[in-house]
Amino acid sequence: MAPGRSTQLIKQAGEYLVAAELCRRGFVATTFTGNVPEFDILGITEQSEKTITIQVKTIKKGDWQFDASKFLEISQSGDIQTVRRKTEPPNSNLIYVFVKLGEQNQDEFYICREEDVRKMIYEGYSDWLSKKKGKRPKNTKSTHTRLSTKNLESHKDRWEII
Repeated sequence: MAPGRSTQLIKQAGEYLVAAELCRRGFVATTFTGNVPEFDILGITEQSEKTITIQVKTIKKGDWQFDASKFLEISQSGDIQTVRRKTEPPNSNLIYVFVKLGEQNQDEFYICREEDVRKMIYEGYSDWLSKKKGKRPKNTKSTHTRLSTKNLESHKDRWEII
């Protein structure tokens, strides 16, 4: 199977698993299969008293990958990067669900608010840059970062956030 197709299937599996869990919890949930940049799932309760937007990030192995500049204001002076601050989220009510695909019925879910993701990325990227004295070793302009299951363990199965 082509690598792009495999990646797309992993993303879709995560979205459908989250949508199914939302349905179990009383939400009507619909996925947008990557067609809405700001979120992947829209959920609404039966009586329409609560609407939620969810961003799903799915992996099969490794860590979840991010561009830190989508969450942080980062300045560049020559080869040195400095994290100035967290930026304001476009949707402060956004919920992130991180999915780690396992064997059947062994998937892992980590649920947190957008502000929690922004904080983890801020702390992780700032600490990492500090250890490197602000200079990324390979590509000095890169703002690539990641979150691991270790970063997210306190958010495991936190469905009550929704």
